Formats: sequence, structure tokens, C-alpha cells
Amino acid sequence: MDERLQALLDKQDITDLVYAYCNASDRHDHDKLRQLYHPDATDDHGGFFKGLAMEFIDQLPAIQAPMEILHHNVTNINLAIDGDYAEGEIYVLAFHKIRTDTEPMDLLIGGRYFDRYEKRDGVWKYSARAVVADWAMVNETSTV
Repeated sequence: MDERLQALLDKQDITDLVYAYCNASDRHDHDKLRQLYHPDATDDHGGFFKGLAMEFIDQLPAIQAPMEILHHNVTNINLAIDGDYAEGEIYVLAFHKIRTDTEPMDLLIGGRYFDRYEKRDGVWKYSARAVVADWAMVNETSTV
């Protein structure tokens, strides 16, 4: 296969992986989320967690319990692919509607995912993900 065509196919597969992550996170679909990572993958979610991704996913029900709405929206997807290994810098806007002891609040975070991906047995999955929050806004809850 032409190298350029393979590069396009790989980029699309990784982009689909990034979108699947957003979907699984927003739906609290932890089973789907597990399928996106290699078993030995790591995850660095800053103050929430740093370690094996599967252990992070184990903790997500408690972390996400007060989150009534989650919307992860990716914008710039920057990928560098080298054979069956790739790195990505993915820009994300993550909206959270959070229950608190008093009034609910809206939290909007702008940040980036620094990812490493590996294609094993022909399938791209995360081998590492690190989340960096560049800014955050807290507001009173929005209305629908």
C-alpha cells in the first residue's frame, strides 16, 4: 500500500479513537473506555490520578458521580506517526455540570491531551495519556 494512503488510514483510525474516548467519557461508559487502552497503558489525569489506565477507569465511577453532564470536545488534532507508534497533542474543551452541596456549578476546562498510541495486532489504542489543563472557568449553572 502507498505510504501516504497508509498514513491517512492511520490518522483516521487514531482520530476515531480520540472521538471514541470523548463519547465513552461523556456517557460514563467505562467498559467502552477500557477497550480504547492497551492493558499496560498509563494515564496521568493531574490531581485526579497517575498510574495504570485500567486503575484510573476503576476510580471513574466515584470521580464522575457528581457530574451530571460531561461534554468533551476536541478541536486541533496534531499527530505524528512512525510505523506502529504515534504521538498526539489534542486540544480539548471539557464542560462539566457538577452537583455540589449547595448550588450546581458549570466548569469549563481548556486543555490538551498528550497521547502515545501503538498499533498492536492491527489496532490503534492508547499506550499513554497525559492531561494538561491550560485554563478553567467556573460559573453558576447554565439553563437549558
